[in-house]
Amino acid sequence: MPNKESNYRDASSLTSWVRYSLYAQIVVALIMIGSNYLEYQLLSDYQNGVYTSQEQAVADGEASDQRQQMVAYLYFAVFIISGFLILRWIHRSNYNARQLGAKDMKFTPGWSIGYYFIPILTLWKPYQAMEEIWKASHNPNDWQSEEASSILGLWWLLWIISNILGHIVFRMSSSANELSELMNINLMSQALEVLTIPLVLVFLAIVNTVYAAQRSAYQNADQPIPQPAVAAAE
Repeated sequence: MPNKESNYRDASSLTSWVRYSLYAQIVVALIMIGSNYLEYQLLSDYQNGVYTSQEQAVADGEASDQRQQMVAYLYFAVFIISGFLILRWIHRSNYNARQLGAKDMKFTPGWSIGYYFIPILTLWKPYQAMEEIWKASHNPNDWQSEEASSILGLWWLLWIISNILGHIVFRMSSSANELSELMNINLMSQALEVLTIPLVLVFLAIVNTVYAAQRSAYQNADQPIPQPAVAAAE
């Protein structure tokens, strides 16, 4: 049973920053979808021979490249910042679950984020670590018997699909030369950004739920166990 003198670390501020970073990911995804759509229209115009002036075609192409580059820088900045905050939140959540009384957890706070960087193991270990955090947060004293929510499976499915699409786009981009290839890459990039939105929303729900569960468990620590009412003597 946890107590108020435990080393539990409040995650209110960190959770708020994670939320902001996730909102930023959605905004950037929408910006990228719009920018990629404009690029696709430009490529279609090239393919269909819309331009009669080479100078105008080159100018529009350079403007499109500059816009795409700026959006890419924005995406990279948001990705790095949000990634750092999310990993820190996962580490904190694992740590706090232990402080709330969860015993014999298989994943340490360090390994709950470390497996994201280990090839092959990253395909399932981070999910298992998050599942453990979910269970231990909702029922610290008997987390092994706690059922995990199906939202975790949805989150990980979207994460895996997103990573696969990302690798495909990267590989295709390194060797694409023809307009048709560039257009296919553009469409896949748009699909990837569209997928980012439900992925972020699902993870946001996980963050909110785990945070609320841990905060409730901590606030209820050291509460006296209600005693059954004693029947009045007849």
